[in-house]
Amino acid sequence: MRIALLTVLLGLTSAVGAQKFHGLAQTPPMGWNSWNKFACNVSDSLVRSMADAMVSSGMKDAGYTYIIMDDCWHGTRDSLGFIRPNPVHFPNGIKALADYIHSKGLQFGIYSCAGNKTCAGHPGSRGHEYQDAVTYASWGVDYLKYDWCNTDGLSARGAYTTMRDALQTAGRPVVFSLCEWGTSKPWEWAGDVGHLWRTTGDIYNTFEGEVSHGDWSSWGVMAILDQQKGLEKYAGPGHWNDPDMLEVGNGMPVNEDRAHFSMWCMLAAPLIAGNDLGRMSRETRQILLNREVIAIDQDPLGIQGFQFDGPDDSLQVFAKPLTGGDLAVCFLNRNREPFSLTYDWKEKVIINEGTGTHLNLAASTYRIKNLWTGSDDGTTAAPLSAVIPGRDVLLLRLTRQPAN
Repeated sequence: MRIALLTVLLGLTSAVGAQKFHGLAQTPPMGWNSWNKFACNVSDSLVRSMADAMVSSGMKDAGYTYIIMDDCWHGTRDSLGFIRPNPVHFPNGIKALADYIHSKGLQFGIYSCAGNKTCAGHPGSRGHEYQDAVTYASWGVDYLKYDWCNTDGLSARGAYTTMRDALQTAGRPVVFSLCEWGTSKPWEWAGDVGHLWRTTGDIYNTFEGEVSHGDWSSWGVMAILDQQKGLEKYAGPGHWNDPDMLEVGNGMPVNEDRAHFSMWCMLAAPLIAGNDLGRMSRETRQILLNREVIAIDQDPLGIQGFQFDGPDDSLQVFAKPLTGGDLAVCFLNRNREPFSLTYDWKEKVIINEGTGTHLNLAASTYRIKNLWTGSDDGTTAAPLSAVIPGRDVLLLRLTRQPAN
């Protein structure tokens, strides 16, 4: 196998004019990643069990596709420089694991880093980009998360373009996820490089807050949400802003999980679960498997939602135009106390230059559906009255009614 890979590698030519794989990630990727819950405790048996649970839980049927193994799967590089997995945790190798995941009708994702070492200190891909791309193709990798640790002296655009070219030259279509944390504003240049790019530092399982790690921070859900403002014009089919993985099911209260999931769907964000799929509560299942909420995220127009009303520190109102003239509207109560709402639709004009949205709600009448309760809540002909619990949402789908 090593000789065959080396032969392929030696036959590669410079990928002048290479592009990312087009036609992939036409809606935001959906799947599961090992890091948020398991960190470095990854193994063949764990990843297989998560693939089994994705199928048995109904997540596969709801649209979750990728099983992504994050940092710490690595062993060492062999005498020719090819990366090998940890032989204790992955005794059958990675191809056997990928084959198992594919047998479940799922797709397999893997992790590497643009630096000399990964964030956890394992071998990175710097100087081995083409070797690693050929290796991943031989294993059957469908998705690559590419991190940004230990990259002193590197240009983000250059490093990610190099790996893009390597993946393209290796020939197997791969969704390329840039995990550069938003430092170099990848939304401004990465549309031709990858299919999604991180816009912030790492998420952690809290609604509000920041944890400093010295030269970098982890962010709560609302802090990450705030950092998405103005980025909506860069998102669309095949190129997505990524506010990091989901923390649903990892310890926040149900109302906060529901708000978190709702806002990621409004943002047209990748929906990459980060919990233990084999030990989900009923409430976690109800959130992650709500197909009508998922449909907001997966709408083929690919428009990222945006705030159009409300103060930043209280009740915020977000809109997301949908296929067929429908509209998703989410009322987000950021406070701990309930909010009594009276909302006159006919007074509202939704304008967002980044997405080209100019919508006067007085010009049409919409039927209102509550996507968390499933109830029909009348039409926009009358003001909306509701009480939104603390740190929770009212998520609605508005369907335009025919003119009389």
